[in-house]
Order: sequence, then C-alpha cells, then structure tokens
Amino acid sequence: MTPAGSLLVAHGLRKAYGPTTALDGAEFSIHPGEVVAVMGPSGSGKSTLLHCLAGIVRPDEGSITYGSRDLTGMSDAGLSALRRSEFGFVFQFGQLVPELTCVENVALPLRLNGARRKDAEATALAWMERLEVDDVAAKRPGEVSGGQGQRVAVARALATSPRVIFADEPTGALDSLNGERVMELLTDAARSTNAAVVLVTHETRVAAYSDREIVVRDGKSRDMERIA
Repeated sequence: MTPAGSLLVAHGLRKAYGPTTALDGAEFSIHPGEVVAVMGPSGSGKSTLLHCLAGIVRPDEGSITYGSRDLTGMSDAGLSALRRSEFGFVFQFGQLVPELTCVENVALPLRLNGARRKDAEATALAWMERLEVDDVAAKRPGEVSGGQGQRVAVARALATSPRVIFADEPTGALDSLNGERVMELLTDAARSTNAAVVLVTHETRVAAYSDREIVVRDGKSRDMERIA
C-alpha cells in the first residue's frame, strides 16, 4: 500500500548485475519535505536503490512512481529531462567541473535548462550566499577546500529548485566538523523549499539529520521507526 501523500514510491525493486543480486524486493517511499536516510553496510544495495529511484539505473523488476508518473516506463530522454529539472544530486566527491568557476558550476544545471547566463549566475550566487560559499564564487574547484567544494555542490543541487535531492555519501570525504556543517545547510535548505532528500550514508551521525531511516541489507529494505 502506497503511503498517502508520498512523492516518490518504489515497490518490489529487483536488480542484478550478472550473478550478483543488488536489490531483492526493496521498498521505498518519501514525502515532500522529508529527509530519509538509506543505511546499510558496503555492498548492501543502498547506492543501487538511490540510482534506481533517480532514474539512473533501471530495475529488472518492480515499479517506481514519482507523483503520477511511472519512472520505469519513461524513455531515457524523459528521465534525463527529469533529472535536469526536478531532481538534484550531491555526490561524495562533489563532481564539480574543474575548468569552470564555482559560480559557473552552480549555474550549470540552470544553463542546461535554457536560462540566460546572467539570470543563472544570479540564482547561483543567491544559493552560494545561503550555503556560505559566495566568497569563492570566482575560484575554480581545485582552489577551494573540501568543505567549501561540497557546499558548492549542494548549492548546485538546489539551484533548479528540485522536488527531490539525492545525496550519496555527501560527507564521506569530509572531516566531522565540515560534514556536520554540510548536513545542517543541506537539510535546512531542503526543508525550507519542501524538497525531499534521499540520503545514502553508513554514518549514524549523518543519518541523525533525517526524519526516518531505511536500512538496506542483502538487497532488502526495512523501514526503521525513529526513536526520540
């Protein structure tokens, strides 16, 4: 049964890579404005679950519904357009374009969606200010610290006003202090815009920023109740 008001729902997801089963009937749901942490040991299937939910990887079996749309039935072009306009992404190592300045990196998804450079960079600067990295706008990724670079990546994920943000180990390459600040800024900004956050992590201190936890083990998922 699909939880009422859910934005993104997956039922019975199965995915195998050759003889290796990555997902074995996994379930998932998230509401607008909710932060859900997907936890589990290395190789449990949590990143594969995120990639399926984001339309990067197609499951072998199961269904994924986003709003009223069936993601498993969408074309590659449709999924690509969805990722550009309604989904935002934050990865462990930022994946910023080294040849572009930080503000150009944040503005990039807006430019890809057809925004004029001036308008895109104005929006990018506003998000960089909110993420406390507007002072590195003119620098290239190789000239900033790891914590600053990851906040630039968060600003880029938020720049298009996505409905869902997929964050895959967003603090995995940071020290604890920078990791805490990135999580504070990411979750505060997402909740203020009513964006849902799918957060893949193996760290309990990072999962503590979520509203709910889903544990993935051997390709199966289990929804954990948060104990206050």
